[in-house]
Amino acid sequence: MDPNLQLMIYLIPTVVGLVLVLPIGRSLATPFSEKFPSLGSERGRVFFGLILTCLAGMAVSFQTLWISSKISEGGNFCASNSILSCDDVIGNSNYNTDPIFGIPWGGIGAAVFCILLYLVYSSSKEPNANWVTSYLKYGTYITFAGFFVIGLLIYYEIQMEKICQYCSTAHLANIAAFIGFLRLMRMNQGNEWNAV
Repeated sequence: MDPNLQLMIYLIPTVVGLVLVLPIGRSLATPFSEKFPSLGSERGRVFFGLILTCLAGMAVSFQTLWISSKISEGGNFCASNSILSCDDVIGNSNYNTDPIFGIPWGGIGAAVFCILLYLVYSSSKEPNANWVTSYLKYGTYITFAGFFVIGLLIYYEIQMEKICQYCSTAHLANIAAFIGFLRLMRMNQGNEWNAV
């Protein structure tokens, strides 16, 4: 399968999730609200978009981890002569792991998105539980911390003069997740939380 076509498997749900967590997502969700009643409320729509985004972020992070493993074995996945080359970015031994623990960035991303998915999914199932407020705050803080990692990884890409399209999709998923968690946290603190 073409790597750029495979990228769409991750990018499309990430973009749809982003749109759903934004206020403009109401117009996208309205036609589906009869079949999926949770999309009829602001809270339900943002939860759905956030779950979709976290799933896509987790999947693309696992993909980058797999690409890293394949490159370390001597293979190629999406090498090209253009500025877009995930092999050149993920396969660069100077930048492909975190500088503190030496863990591949894809593994860190996958673990973080698994945690975020747990936080949002469990909160969506028990939205009025006492711990939901804490979970939404944790998700907001974790995704905010992700901006520093994104900044570091973009700095690495600038140094290499290459862009990893899979990494950029994971970055977009973090941004969308931050917006979703922040919106849910604000709804939870206001009167909108139980509005149907």
